[in-house]
Amino acid sequence: MTIARTICLGFVAVIAIGTLLLILPFSTQDGSWNNPIIALFTSTSAVCVTGLVVVDTGTYFSFWGQLIIMLLIQVGGLGYMTTTTFLILLVGRRFNLRQKLAIKESFDRPFLQGNSQNIIQSIIATTLLFELAGVLIMLNVFSSKYGTLEGLWLAIFHSVSAWNNAGFGLLKDNLMSFTGSWSINFAITMLIIFGGIGYQVIIEMYLFLLHKINKRQERIVFSLNFKVATSTTLLLLLGGTAIFFLVEFNNPDTFTPLNLKDKILAAWFQSVTSRTAGFNTIDIGQMTIAGLFTTMGLMFIGASPGGTGGGIKTTTLRILSDCTRSVLRGNNEVVLYGRQVPIPLVLKAVAVVFGSANLVIFMTFSISFIEVSLNPIFFDEKFNSLQVLFEVISAFATVGLSTGITASLSSMSQILLVITMYTGRVGVLLLMAAIVGDTRPRVVQYPEETLLVG
Repeated sequence: MTIARTICLGFVAVIAIGTLLLILPFSTQDGSWNNPIIALFTSTSAVCVTGLVVVDTGTYFSFWGQLIIMLLIQVGGLGYMTTTTFLILLVGRRFNLRQKLAIKESFDRPFLQGNSQNIIQSIIATTLLFELAGVLIMLNVFSSKYGTLEGLWLAIFHSVSAWNNAGFGLLKDNLMSFTGSWSINFAITMLIIFGGIGYQVIIEMYLFLLHKINKRQERIVFSLNFKVATSTTLLLLLGGTAIFFLVEFNNPDTFTPLNLKDKILAAWFQSVTSRTAGFNTIDIGQMTIAGLFTTMGLMFIGASPGGTGGGIKTTTLRILSDCTRSVLRGNNEVVLYGRQVPIPLVLKAVAVVFGSANLVIFMTFSISFIEVSLNPIFFDEKFNSLQVLFEVISAFATVGLSTGITASLSSMSQILLVITMYTGRVGVLLLMAAIVGDTRPRVVQYPEETLLVG
């Protein structure tokens, strides 16, 4: 039982428990036994903080079903090892070196070299603090429209969902009825950004602010991860906003009915949510082709390491882009902010992108083949390959945005999406490591030889 297998099987166990609970009659609105495929798909989507659904969450599931989904989202967002460790701390037990290594492996961050117990506690505290802030901001808007109790539940559910970049919503139109609401847009986007940027970045921000408040003379030096994650995130957010504003500006089904202020707000929201959240204030199925491709690009990139989002991550994109720049300049090293990136890290970035791209291509082909085989006449009438590609990228990057075809897919295709969501949540490399097992050091050094590339 390697560490990789512990993490992967842990997520499987949580998904299985969630599936069993969602099958039970108390989870559904009408009190009947749930369809196992619907329960499995919903549980996987919640644990993998994706947000893709085959039924309407707000009307299909009862309050208890919705509560189970919210708890699964929380566990999935924190991660299996973080949640397990927190429960161990609650009962007063100590955790051993193997569990500490598993925590470090699950986050893959050097800042976990310190006191793991304190770090886990700070992660839980940060999560609760941000989610509480989101509830307080959204409470007034939801309560004024839906009443105090229902408004409170909507605020809690959407705050947890947004912080964990899940994209689950309880309203039929997601958040389309709040396109012009500054409170809802601000709360959701801020929760998505901070939830997806990574705990290490938040901790460094906190230490920097604490340093400034106390007016200490020592100079704060941000880590390379902080610089790359924040700068790349900011570039993607602003660039995505500008592109969405331009390509959807004259689209009568999305931006045209909105005034200029709401168009800018909708473009910003779409840029943020495409990164791995899954909420929407416009109809995704009515977007232009350019808008869909922009969304797919942002979804594939995803959030930052150590956060609650998916995708190949911002740091991976930055390493490969600077690797390309180094090649064009004739350099043999990849340098970011005056720091040389280790070659093993570059190879890992290449492996992540290569494995992710192959998974997306394979799943898109498989689902398209299955749907064409089952419905050869109605395939183009119900949906097309572009929509299938959009769905697969959304599942892999744990985003949850959809053009509206999820429920129309066959059970076999939905199972493939379940596998895609799971792989995207645990990570392609971690899943392969769990299957292959621990690698052995190579004892043979082979001779070097060049070949033609490009």
